[in-house]
Amino acid sequence: MAKIAFILLCHRDPDAVVRQAERLTAAGDYVAIHFDARAGKGAFERIRAGLARNGNVVFARREKCGWGEWSLVQATLNAVTAAEAEFPDATHFYMVSGDCMPIKSAAYLHGFLDDNDKDFIEAFDYYTSGWIKTGLQEERLIYRHYFNERKHKALFYTSMEWQKRLGLTRQPPRDLKMMIGSQWWCLRRKTIEKILRFISKRRDVMRFFRTTWIPDETFFQTLVRRLIPYGEIESRTLTFLMFSDYGMPVIFHNDHYDFLLAQDHMFARKISPEAHDLKARLGDLYASGRTSFDISGRGRELYQYLRVQGRHGRRFGPRFWEQESTLGRDRELLVVVSKKWHVARNLVRAIRDHTDLRAVGYVFDDFDAGLPHLGGIESRMEKRNRHRRATMRLLFDHYDTDRLVMCVDSSRLDLLHDFHSDRCQTRVLEIECNLGEDYLLGHAKRTGLASEGMPRATLARLLPAIRREFEAESEALRDAGFPGYYLFRENGDTARNILALARFLGVPQATASRIIESTNLFAE
Repeated sequence: MAKIAFILLCHRDPDAVVRQAERLTAAGDYVAIHFDARAGKGAFERIRAGLARNGNVVFARREKCGWGEWSLVQATLNAVTAAEAEFPDATHFYMVSGDCMPIKSAAYLHGFLDDNDKDFIEAFDYYTSGWIKTGLQEERLIYRHYFNERKHKALFYTSMEWQKRLGLTRQPPRDLKMMIGSQWWCLRRKTIEKILRFISKRRDVMRFFRTTWIPDETFFQTLVRRLIPYGEIESRTLTFLMFSDYGMPVIFHNDHYDFLLAQDHMFARKISPEAHDLKARLGDLYASGRTSFDISGRGRELYQYLRVQGRHGRRFGPRFWEQESTLGRDRELLVVVSKKWHVARNLVRAIRDHTDLRAVGYVFDDFDAGLPHLGGIESRMEKRNRHRRATMRLLFDHYDTDRLVMCVDSSRLDLLHDFHSDRCQTRVLEIECNLGEDYLLGHAKRTGLASEGMPRATLARLLPAIRREFEAESEALRDAGFPGYYLFRENGDTARNILALARFLGVPQATASRIIESTNLFAE
């Protein structure tokens, strides 16, 4: 009978990780856990303590993982290696994430694997399948990628441009046919053993993949096709996942229970963190011993149909941004408020350089905020403001994070009230800047209040009025009494500024000090 070693990759919510590991091992299976090293040590220790008595769990060496980086593959290999050594009777290795839940029983899953002696992994031709819909394709492979596109966008594209100019292209190793597909797979033990032996001998292959972009979509997919006969591979994933027309993963909620059970898959992702009823029902299902399911397998077609119905106004319910929406109870929104936009941008840039926090600019104030592609909602500032919570939720999902820094103009008290009324945790750092006459005059010209050649007497009356307006905005912000409000003053005491920044970001004061020292925040 099949015995599964689940390869569990996770980066948050230690209590949920413990529950998931206990659920998966209750049926006699195993779990190898990789917990992202970017998460706090205390969270990892909670997981270790919670599973200390579970002999069916092993912990992998931790890596600091970044989306699109080799680190995700290395984390997977660490967990696979630990599971292969620790659980010699495991017949299958099934990769899941902390957002996955079973949609069939353990008995059904074991019977399915017993009856199907195959590897289940999406493995489509890299160049001809059309699996990549947008963005880089050949460039992922022929150039060496040393920087993270999301964290260091300018360096990522500058490095690639210089390689292009200098003709520093490369080709994959000649004996590899490049394949691509979802990172969620289920492989037999003999396949895992062949992969581990292969990579121990082929340093050229490892060097190549270490500097490809998004290797978790190509590494295992390519090696399985290189090492395993075609007839023993079923090019599909046993984990059910879908993407919306915004290019974001579809998130499943409490009312998706019957829908999920009808899919021809064993697990599903992503389950909403707040879908407590769905998680409880699926957990009970996994332990139920049930072996019969009515499977339609038409999930993607049904979702597409309902999406189109919505476009014609014939949907079952309103779109999620047209109803009460939340960023998520477990998420933190860190808002930098500054009238001088370049000051906030300088601080955000330094935060990105010295922490693992994701950070964006003036999402709701700047036409060209440099936002990633979010399916179109980012294209117009009017649309962003109309669907502000949806925009932020998409940004959280895009960066796959629970903590996000953004900038807001001091006049946008409406935004701050909205986000503080959400279930997420919102903190505010106001940067109090010196407002000299040159800045006030520049602001007046940028906003059309002043023009070249305006009489001095008119300017003498205008500039104090603008100054009073800005001061009133700051007073209104402080009078709002938001919890988690911190003040950073241009002429303030350095120690107080460091303490305010540290508490705002939730980082040590030494880190806050490095952020401040790394850039001249207030340089014009």
